[in-house]
Amino acid sequence: MDKYGLIGYPLKHSFSIVYFNEKFQSENIDAEYVNFEIPRIEDFMEVIDENPNLCGLNVTIPYKEQVIPYLDELDKDTAKIGAVNVIKIIRQPKGKVKLVGFNSDIIGFTQSIEPLLQPYHKKALILGTGGASKAIYHGLLNLGVKPTYVSRTKKSDAVLTYQELTPEIMEENTVIVNCTPVGMYPKVDFCPDIPYEQLTSKHLLYDLLYNPDETLFMKKGQARGATVKNGLEMLLLQAFAAWEIWHR
Repeated sequence: MDKYGLIGYPLKHSFSIVYFNEKFQSENIDAEYVNFEIPRIEDFMEVIDENPNLCGLNVTIPYKEQVIPYLDELDKDTAKIGAVNVIKIIRQPKGKVKLVGFNSDIIGFTQSIEPLLQPYHKKALILGTGGASKAIYHGLLNLGVKPTYVSRTKKSDAVLTYQELTPEIMEENTVIVNCTPVGMYPKVDFCPDIPYEQLTSKHLLYDLLYNPDETLFMKKGQARGATVKNGLEMLLLQAFAAWEIWHR
C-alpha cells in the first residue's frame, strides 16, 4: 500500500489527512495518508528511511523553509519562493531516494484568483509577510500583477506599513490579499487595519482564511462594492496540485 503524509509540528487539525483519506476511500485507491508530527526538522530523514512505501509528503508549519536543505531539487517557482509544501519522493535503484520540493500554494492561489482578475487589476497589496505571503507574491507576479507587502512594522523601503496606506495607494492597488490570521475563528470580530472607506467596486479582496467563510475583511469590502473571495478554493486546488505533482 502506498503511503502519503504530512510533516509539521504540532499537527492538531490537518485538512490534508481528512481530504486525502476520503479521496482514497471514495476512489478505491490503495493508499493511506498519515501525520508525521516531528518535534524537530533533524528527524525528517528518519521519516523517509523508516517508510519505504512513502511516495509523497505535504509540509506545514514550521518546516516549509527548514526542509529545503534536505531536498535534492526544487522546481523553479519554489526556488524563487523559498518555501516548500509538497515533496515528491522518487525511489531510485539500489535504495537511493531523490527528494524534489514544490510549492502547491502558488498553484492553488493563481488558479483561484485568475478568473476574477480584470484588466485594471495591475497592482496588489499583500497583507502580512509570513510563510504564505511569499507564494502569493510570486503568484501575482506570474499573473502580471505588481505586488507590494504591507506589514505592521517597517521592515524595509519595499514594505509599506498600514499607516502608509494613503488614498492614492489604495486607488492604485486594486487587489488586496490578506495573508494574516487576523479575523480567523474564533476572533471573527477583527480585520486587518486598512482604510476600508477607500475601497471601490474596482477592488478585489482575497482572504486566505476560510473559517469563517465570510471574514470581516470580506464583509467590509463587500459593503463598498468590492469583489471578495475566501481561501477555501485555494486550499482544495493546492491539494489537487499536490496529488498531480506526486503522480506526474
